[in-house]
Amino acid sequence: MHKRTENKRAHCIVLKVTVMNTKGGCGKTTVATNLASYCASRGYGTALFDYDRQASGMRWLKARPSNLPPIHGVAAFEPPRLGITRTWQMRVPQDTRYSITDTPAGYALIDIEDRVAETDVILIPVLPSSIDIHSTADFIRDLLLIGKARAHNTRLAIVTNRTRIRTRAVEKLERFLNKLDIPVIARIRDTQHYVSAYEQGLGVHELNERDAQKDCETWTELLNWLDNDHGGFTDFEYTLLQDLTA
Repeated sequence: MHKRTENKRAHCIVLKVTVMNTKGGCGKTTVATNLASYCASRGYGTALFDYDRQASGMRWLKARPSNLPPIHGVAAFEPPRLGITRTWQMRVPQDTRYSITDTPAGYALIDIEDRVAETDVILIPVLPSSIDIHSTADFIRDLLLIGKARAHNTRLAIVTNRTRIRTRAVEKLERFLNKLDIPVIARIRDTQHYVSAYEQGLGVHELNERDAQKDCETWTELLNWLDNDHGGFTDFEYTLLQDLTA
């Protein structure tokens, strides 16, 4: 493990994971809620921060059955109530191991470095379409050039969403990501099980449908990658990013 990464983790018991992409509709809430429920089901203290004013994460938590492993929710998009400080509003239980943040579409360039610096991992959901590929390329460029992800030792990884095997769009997406040398750590199937799980306040692994159980491996692999300190992206030429997003 790199020395800077050691220093960053030494002062942070909680692993902070931010699900982020400027493109709307790419599946940020799907990733955030399923990862949170999977971490909780494994016995880890888990917190879910919702910065999106649509409050999709908070609605999911409200629907979550009380007999399932609990998840601490924070409506981070709301200002603190009268007499409550922002620090107190954003606190998490002492046993929290994973802090997962769901973000809205779009971001301000003026604070992107702060967003990068305050998290350990940024998961970037992306759909296999030309529009999403180009939008994600722009976003990755900003994370690296403006957000200075490498300087902050913030790990980047891709989660492909609504993927179907042997489609041209998926093949094009994979080739694009290989050029960037950013790992694809999970592939979310194009299935209605995720819609059903969200409506019930569940993770897809918590559904009773037998067919849904094949999706459990996705979240097992993702959590394993998060816990691997040697994961992350390798060096590549910034000019390549500029060419891809020109």
